Formats: sequence, C-alpha cells, structure tokens
Amino acid sequence: MANTAEHPRERFTDFTPYEMKAGEEYMSAEMLQHFKDLLMKWKQELMEEVDRTMHHMQEDAANYADPSDRATQEEEFSLELRTRDRERKLIKKIDKTIDRIDKDDYGFCDQCGVEIGIRRLEARPTATLCIDCKTLAEIRERQTGI
Repeated sequence: MANTAEHPRERFTDFTPYEMKAGEEYMSAEMLQHFKDLLMKWKQELMEEVDRTMHHMQEDAANYADPSDRATQEEEFSLELRTRDRERKLIKKIDKTIDRIDKDDYGFCDQCGVEIGIRRLEARPTATLCIDCKTLAEIRERQTGI
C-alpha cells in the first residue's frame, strides 16, 4: 500500500532543473515549456496514484468478521481517500497553472508583479506569489487566524 501520510508534492522530484542561457529572457518560450512539461509530468504521476488507489481499494476490500480488522481497514481507506482528495484539488491547481502558461501569464507574482523565480517555481510550480508576498500572507494568516 502507498504511504498515505506523505504529501502529494513530496513524490515529484524527478526533473532536470532549468538552466537559463546567457541573455535569455525570464519566462521565455523554452522556459515556459519546461514548466508546462514539469506540471504535465506531475499531473500524470498524481493520476496514476489515483488509479493505484482505486485498484487497491477494490482488490483489498474485504468483509472482515472481526470488528477491529474491519475498523483498521476502514481507517486505512479513509486516510487514502483524504490523500486522494488533496491530490484531486492539486490536479485542479495544476490545470489552472497550465492554463496560465498557455495564456502567457505565468511566473510573476499576482500581488506585486515581480518575477517569482525559477527555483521557487521548480520547488512549487503552482506558486502565484513571490516569496516575499507569500511570507507576508502567511504572517497575516497567523495574526488574523484566517
């Protein structure tokens, strides 16, 4: 069974970091394609995980006579379903990000307009805020509890 405790993002690490060429403009066509490819690969991995979960739950669904065994299985399934729900939401976010790339509206902070940065986007390809604006948003969240 898959490790249901891991965060969906933690599994996606198999990519070659983008190296800007001398004089290359930020978010050039080649750079945008790099991020689109990265997002498509990540989405594919998430979709495959959903399929594995479906097969696992169908194959391993047993009607245990012992209430403890049945409760354990139900708890495992519940954890898997919560993880898959997070991944489903992440897939939607990936789709929105791909749409932004297609509309040439990717890589710049939604709040202040500065470049988000290649390394930040490789760490979190769905990021819409630069690190400074994200940090301020998190501080405000903690202060207001929103």
